Amino acid sequence: MARENLSDIMAFLAVARERSFTRAAAQLGLSPSALSHTIRGLEERLGLRLLARTTRSVAPTEAGERLLRSVGPRVEEIESELSALSALRDKPAGTIRITTGEHAAETILWPTLAELLPRYPDIKVELIIDYGLTDIVAERYDAGIRLGEQVAKDMIAVRIGPDLRMAVVGAPAYFAGRAQPKTPQQLTEHTCINIRLPTHGGIYAWEFEKRGRSLRVRVDGQLVFNNISLRLQAVRAGLGLAYLPEDQVQAEIGDGRLIRVLPDWCPAFSGYHLYYPSRRQPAPAFAVLAEALRYRR
Repeated sequence: MARENLSDIMAFLAVARERSFTRAAAQLGLSPSALSHTIRGLEERLGLRLLARTTRSVAPTEAGERLLRSVGPRVEEIESELSALSALRDKPAGTIRITTGEHAAETILWPTLAELLPRYPDIKVELIIDYGLTDIVAERYDAGIRLGEQVAKDMIAVRIGPDLRMAVVGAPAYFAGRAQPKTPQQLTEHTCINIRLPTHGGIYAWEFEKRGRSLRVRVDGQLVFNNISLRLQAVRAGLGLAYLPEDQVQAEIGDGRLIRVLPDWCPAFSGYHLYYPSRRQPAPAFAVLAEALRYRR
């Protein structure tokens, strides 16, 4: 294969993965018009149309999908091996792409990065907050961070945090004139701050367990959020009960700014894990980060 054909295929893979000439061009350091010209040249030499273009979207054709499936993984292996060569350098280097949820990013990943990165100036980290169960291979992430129970069995998983608990809390102003719920079922009589999570197909049903008995309660209220910070603001304002990670509200429970209910229905569960594909050899920069994140009791 001619050398320019390989470069053009790399350009095609970038567009096919990003579904955008603009994003792919930025990634490759080209102008969108130059990238479009490159793809047209490749299509002409192959005698096949690889991308279906409209004014709003770009998507691979049947031939493009076949090329993406067959060549894409091989190119990833080449890129991975080239990244591994950085082991020959004095210091680990390269970009690490990670997908994670907000809570893990703030409580575990960020404190580690703040300490680690000044010691390794050649390591770059791209952190994407995502509440869905992202396919890290298809989306070309180096790793993901999720709860232990959410990690696929074919992944290598490294525990990076302790067990977690949830807490149902409300402000003293909210409970003024209201009885506290004694069972999870009584939450349906209260105004609650809902959570929308793609991993649960929409509005999340609050999960409880006591002495082996599990319950999922669908609550109702005026507010729905998909992050922690706004739920915290809403519960502090007395706008309803919230279901939040215990560590995020422990101090406010301790000093009386928030009141906790149903603590015996919220047992501990498996904490956060860093996970990555078992077939991929970790680059030195990634190995440094994984070791720094590893949970040590």
